Amino acid sequence: MTHSYDYILVGGGTAACVAAWKLTTERKARVLLIERGPRRPSLMRQFLLSMPAAWMMAIRGNPVVEMHTPVPQHHLNGRSPAVGQANVLGGGTSVNAMVYTRGQREDYDYWDAFLGNNALWSSDTLLKHFKALEDNQRFNNKWHGILGPQPVSDTGTTCQITEDFIRAVQGLGIPYTPDFNGEAQYGVGTMQYTTFKKRRYNGVEAFLNPADATGRLTIVTDATVAKLNFNGTICEGVTYLHQGKEHKVSCNHEVILAAGSFNTPKIMMLSGLGPADHLKKIGITPKLDVQGVGQNLQDHHEVPVVAATNGHYGYFHEDRGMRAIKNGLQYLLFKTGPVTSNGVEACAYFDPEGGSRPTIKMYCVPSVYLDSDNADVPDQDGVTLNACLLRPKSRGTVQLRSTNPYDRPVIDNHYLSEPDDLRLEILGLRYARDILASQPLSSRIKHELIPGKDVTSDSDLATHCRRTVKTNWHPVGTCRMGPDNDPLAVVDTQLRVNGIKGLRILDASVMPFIPSGNTNAPTMAVASRGVDFIPA
Repeated sequence: MTHSYDYILVGGGTAACVAAWKLTTERKARVLLIERGPRRPSLMRQFLLSMPAAWMMAIRGNPVVEMHTPVPQHHLNGRSPAVGQANVLGGGTSVNAMVYTRGQREDYDYWDAFLGNNALWSSDTLLKHFKALEDNQRFNNKWHGILGPQPVSDTGTTCQITEDFIRAVQGLGIPYTPDFNGEAQYGVGTMQYTTFKKRRYNGVEAFLNPADATGRLTIVTDATVAKLNFNGTICEGVTYLHQGKEHKVSCNHEVILAAGSFNTPKIMMLSGLGPADHLKKIGITPKLDVQGVGQNLQDHHEVPVVAATNGHYGYFHEDRGMRAIKNGLQYLLFKTGPVTSNGVEACAYFDPEGGSRPTIKMYCVPSVYLDSDNADVPDQDGVTLNACLLRPKSRGTVQLRSTNPYDRPVIDNHYLSEPDDLRLEILGLRYARDILASQPLSSRIKHELIPGKDVTSDSDLATHCRRTVKTNWHPVGTCRMGPDNDPLAVVDTQLRVNGIKGLRILDASVMPFIPSGNTNAPTMAVASRGVDFIPA
């Protein structure tokens, strides 16, 4: 039987955008893309999201981001740091902080070794995909591309705190690095972003609009996929809910899951693919006992040191009153000024134990920045240094809450459950203090706000970590790929779901280990690589 579509893409985020573009433009395939969120935010939200400085203001309290509150975390004394996931066409590319980092070459070579040393996922293999997708506005060399659909640009501006941070870190012996996505990640400098001409350039613009222009892409938004449909062990289509009605749709070739590390395993389990005991407990008859579905959850997390400054060197209250009006007009008229910054312009990659491979990413936030459940510091000028753990060892889970497809899954991140994660976070905090005490940044510092100068012992710093640790919103790994002998492998090395024909996963959930950097760029590369495995 011939159906209207060759492929069905479940999800409309980063991975789905890349896959839709490649399938329609390179393969000339007919694709149905189903996204649970709206096609676009309101006009005002869309306008704010396009401005680098306004992204956090735009998503706060807005349904374009779905907040997942995990179960109370045992190792955080019952705290539950919420994790946001995009709920709009374009996914994270439409709502994230726009940071473009790929991780380390060692990350992908480790994947390759884990998967059998077959070069399918090596750093050299993935570099081809990073370059093919990229239109870098500054670099054109062996590490970067300039002909891809996704623009990548420098930060629009740097404030005084950022410049002082970069020089202070160099004073501690860490070199200046102009390109964190080049030969080596180690160093300090400014980051690059998925922006173009000082505004966000999301996956809709970069990938879906060209795909839509082919006439071979159909996009359905505000639609929730309830389950996958099977003929024996062959996945033939999906059932989705849209405007109060149930729709069943089939395709000629493959169903491709790209709903993210929370919702991809949720859809799998709703369809009877997952740990059999858990499915039975929820009331679902298992179709296939796939133990790895919902396991292996990983996420970057960070802890802060916050200091007050003796003057206005960053972005404190730049979004209020007359300053906001002035900055907004400057941006609209000239595309310059504070609005061209996403608020985090620089970082340092290093190992506080002196190794050459970074284990910490130190963000420099030129303001006092804390999650709402830790907002116990004065409202004043300051700087926040966040020590982000690049390769946490703790592993969490995603499980079903019920058989209702509208219910959010149950998330348990297990933050800081591995002692080594806590040990490295404490070392990161101590290094953050060294940075604050290094010139020229030290001349700007008035005093430490949190954890406070009297918090010095490992025990007290561990308490601070548990009280303030927050997520980077980078969940991966919940449907990981693995070799044939891996009991938790959900997909094989070509991203085909084990035991099922006609079903493939292309999003961050397939990553066996979290990359050492923000996950948006690696997710693009994974999706691009995954499409290449699909038979022509």
